[in-house]
Amino acid sequence: MKDKTNNLTSDIAQKVWFKYILSCCSATCAELVTYPLDLTKTRLQIQGEASLGKAAPYRGFLRTAAGIVREEGARRLWQGVTPAIYRHLIYTGVRMNGYEWLRDRIAPPGRPLPVWQAAGAGLLAGGLGQLLASPADLVKVQMQMEGRRRLQGHKPRVKNAAHAFRKILREGGARGLWKGCVPNVQRSALVNLGDLTTYDSVKARLVRGTNLGDTPVTHFLASVASGLVSATLGTPADVVKTRVMNQPTDASGRGTLYRNSIDCFVRLVREEGLLAMYKGFLPCWIRMAPWSLTFWFTYENLRKLAGTESF
Repeated sequence: MKDKTNNLTSDIAQKVWFKYILSCCSATCAELVTYPLDLTKTRLQIQGEASLGKAAPYRGFLRTAAGIVREEGARRLWQGVTPAIYRHLIYTGVRMNGYEWLRDRIAPPGRPLPVWQAAGAGLLAGGLGQLLASPADLVKVQMQMEGRRRLQGHKPRVKNAAHAFRKILREGGARGLWKGCVPNVQRSALVNLGDLTTYDSVKARLVRGTNLGDTPVTHFLASVASGLVSATLGTPADVVKTRVMNQPTDASGRGTLYRNSIDCFVRLVREEGLLAMYKGFLPCWIRMAPWSLTFWFTYENLRKLAGTESF
């Protein structure tokens, strides 16, 4: 009877749906810990647009975060965290399990994927996950900017995540929920190319080529490398995504500032300079490093506790 129970538990631990739940739990933990950094990054990325021809208040990461606490209250550092978690319930579940599914069908058992194949799997899994989760990301970005709008004397656009979702749906229809989808998918594909490809490749090489083994030290080193590469590849697309998603819309649900992501990119570079593509890079990197560390450490340990093989 005990053997049957152990076999049943082992079978469940290998199921895709069970791994999906573990990845979502890990992402929720990482998001709650690092979300204030994401909000600060978004505020930095939008400053040039919000200045409307005046000198933008480029106060830097620490001053921007301190200003949010001083002017809006510490709780505002988590404004928009609810849709951010909703997003990860789709995005992280799809990207993690999609990548692992592709990897297990391409690579021979016990062998790591070649880097170019891992990159392709990361791009595909990340792009698909973000395509499905884009509405939640749109709600998150708009909620993140509400505190700044109130301080500037503007009428609040949304009250909470549910209200933001209904407002977007009412003004732009179902199509409006995917505003900014193209740069969003581009950004997530690049981030996952950096995150999943780097983590999986670095971890495999540390396990096979050193005496560290599959240990927390290996997970730490691989997650730090994946955070740096993800931030470097994903920040330009993240800036464009934030601008496109945050722009106001007309009666037809079309953006009033940018026609599309290419128009946003061209105008941003022309009006604010090429380095504007890396606005928010420092908080993006500062966030991705602890996010990756928290996520991968939690995920690997949850899999171990549940009896699922290491990622």
